[in-house]
Amino acid sequence: MATAPREGNLQAPTRHNVNWKDADYFNEDSLNKELERVYDLCHGCRRCVSLCQSFPVLFDLVDESPTMEVDGVDKKDYMKVVDQCYLCDLCYMTKCPYTPPHEWNIDFPHLMLRAKAVKFKRGEVRKRDKILTSTDTVGKLAGIPVVVNFVNASNRSSTMRNVLEKTLGVSARAHVPEYHSNTLEKQQSKHKGLSADKARAGEKTTGKIALFATCYGNYNEPSIGRDIVSVLEHNDIPVSLVDKEQCCGMPKLELGDLEAVERAKNANIPALAAMVDAGWDLIAPVPSCTLMFKQELPLLFPEDENVKKVANAFYDPFEYLAQRNKEGLLKTDFKTEVGKVSYHVACHQRVQNIGPKTRDVLSLIPGIEIDTIERCSGHDGTYGVKQETYDFAVKIGRPVVNRIKKNEPNYYTSDCPIAGHHLANILDDGSSPTHPMSLLRLAYGLGD
Repeated sequence: MATAPREGNLQAPTRHNVNWKDADYFNEDSLNKELERVYDLCHGCRRCVSLCQSFPVLFDLVDESPTMEVDGVDKKDYMKVVDQCYLCDLCYMTKCPYTPPHEWNIDFPHLMLRAKAVKFKRGEVRKRDKILTSTDTVGKLAGIPVVVNFVNASNRSSTMRNVLEKTLGVSARAHVPEYHSNTLEKQQSKHKGLSADKARAGEKTTGKIALFATCYGNYNEPSIGRDIVSVLEHNDIPVSLVDKEQCCGMPKLELGDLEAVERAKNANIPALAAMVDAGWDLIAPVPSCTLMFKQELPLLFPEDENVKKVANAFYDPFEYLAQRNKEGLLKTDFKTEVGKVSYHVACHQRVQNIGPKTRDVLSLIPGIEIDTIERCSGHDGTYGVKQETYDFAVKIGRPVVNRIKKNEPNYYTSDCPIAGHHLANILDDGSSPTHPMSLLRLAYGLGD
């Protein structure tokens, strides 16, 4: 007699490799069959309805169909669900009771990735999306001296933003980051840091850091990178930027351009692996980039030993500081109080399964009061700037903003700097977010 399926997992979710090099991966009939199977199971559960717009869209399609079941949904509408997914991974990591090793084997984010990859291969991608995800190219062009002034002035001009919305589909109401010609790479080239031979190894850490600046950290907000360097060097940790760095590939992953992800991998991994071989630990200031190296690339390229090596050496910045504290190597000579802090936990940090390391380290600051907010900000890469999804991004982020307002903090912060600015944009009160590393630097009393 057949046994009924278990209601949910009693074990931690496990991830399967993404077999995107298999011919069946891009087979549209096979994809639609799997989408129908998973959509039907999601329809019968509906626990993820509050996470993002993908699930309300799916359930509306079902409820408005002639049969009120997934078999009544036109397969042409399947992609409407896919278009709302920004690969935050929260459904897989925090909500779904049917992830592997459950027999139903649901990995909704990676199924959405497969659908995005098929859509990209069909050429059904807007020029805007190709531009927005070409972060290296845009950063280099926008960061050219003189050009950078025009770009930043245009981004502050309501007239130019309206033109950009009509021509390219970038919402005139969305926050777009500034660009800097004096990049983090340029600033660090003039910085005389600690000698690598001064590193003090701990039980798990080598005590010297190779910083993967990221496109955002290099071109848009180099101050975060400077704060990271300042805090690490205050704790006697030598820092070096990674040579020959390119975009981590996460924006192209969101687009479904897996070949571009592979090109980025081929450019970055050799340089990062060389740093690991030389005894350096790795960090990045943006959680999405850290997740790319720790999780996504190993699943996309499981046979690449250098990818595994890099993944094993990569830390979230506060994961690293927490480990140094555990090893008795983190200073707690704080000089400045920061008061009440509303701390938004970025999705791509939560799904790294490292625990609340940012909160733990910030809690070392005397007198600090931390209100931890574990909800999505709604920005998530390009989703929060597209004209057609901006309102959804605001809707998703509104509960976080309401918590910030209720807490009336001295500072509000997020591990993801882009999410922080999105929340500030929703707040619309003239305030600005303060990155957690900037808070730590402030508490240490470290100057420029």
